[in-house]
Amino acid sequence: MLTALGLDATSESVYRAMLAHPREGVAGLTERLGLSEEDVRRSLDLLSELALVRPSYERAGELRAVSPEAGMELLMARQQAELAAQQLRIEASRAAAAQLIADFADAGRSASGPGVDQLTGLDEIRDRISVLARDLRSELMTFAPGGGHRPETLDASKRDDEELLGRGVRMRSLFLDSVRNSQYTVSYATWLGELGGEVRTAAELPTRMMIFDRATAVIPVNSEDSAASAVVLTGQGTLTALCALFENVWSGAQPLGGAVRDKSGLSPQEAAVVRLLAQGLTDDAIAKRLAVSPRTARRLATDLMERLEVRSRFEFGVRAVQQGWLPAQR
Repeated sequence: MLTALGLDATSESVYRAMLAHPREGVAGLTERLGLSEEDVRRSLDLLSELALVRPSYERAGELRAVSPEAGMELLMARQQAELAAQQLRIEASRAAAAQLIADFADAGRSASGPGVDQLTGLDEIRDRISVLARDLRSELMTFAPGGGHRPETLDASKRDDEELLGRGVRMRSLFLDSVRNSQYTVSYATWLGELGGEVRTAAELPTRMMIFDRATAVIPVNSEDSAASAVVLTGQGTLTALCALFENVWSGAQPLGGAVRDKSGLSPQEAAVVRLLAQGLTDDAIAKRLAVSPRTARRLATDLMERLEVRSRFEFGVRAVQQGWLPAQR
């Protein structure tokens, strides 16, 4: 029951037994629960790490379980701290990846180098992707920004997708939340899921990207015109950073089948609009980042401002912090 808070079933049973029988030591817990002494001691180590047990003030050398009220508060606080740290890691990864991509975009226009191969034109890009897909062995990770994808593009990819999944390749694809408005894209994602593919959506994606077997990445030089040119990256350090970026965004994304709201009642798309408004972006710039129409971006911004009962965007930033929609300090 407490696994979501970091406690495994065995450790939870030890904790409950200590609450019910506070004077029992390791031997008593072992006999009562039918566990090995090693399992009990391992559970006690975890409970100590989570601050759910503490040394007894009355009997030296013995441990006591803290009260459930205090214990659950500690677990919740720990989880909240971990979520905050994870969000910071995501933001740091996005910033690092954006800088990395910008560096390669500037350097890659003129020449290739170690770990970097320049591709020019859609034919070269597709040919290289076909070769990489043919040699793929275990995993394909994809960032697919933009709104609803064209039916002919999705139909053309189905044959290759089916072949890769049939070979046992793990396929994970990240789309923008806005694709939920495209019935054809949703149908494609459903079809992919039925074959074993995994599809999630995020409010924002840093760039279009494909990573093959964690060893090779293909990224467009210009995100505004992904068909013009691309770079193929193979450097170990570069791939480590890009894979970490993907995993961070993936962990915070939602399955395409349904979106959830955070503790403030915001959908992932609304939370992204809050962040972008706080950064001073215009409605048109927000629309571009989220791959929605300017009209939709204006509607989202207006709805959020009405929910906070504010009239200016400066006032919105202040109230968003007070409401817990934004951290007090960045």
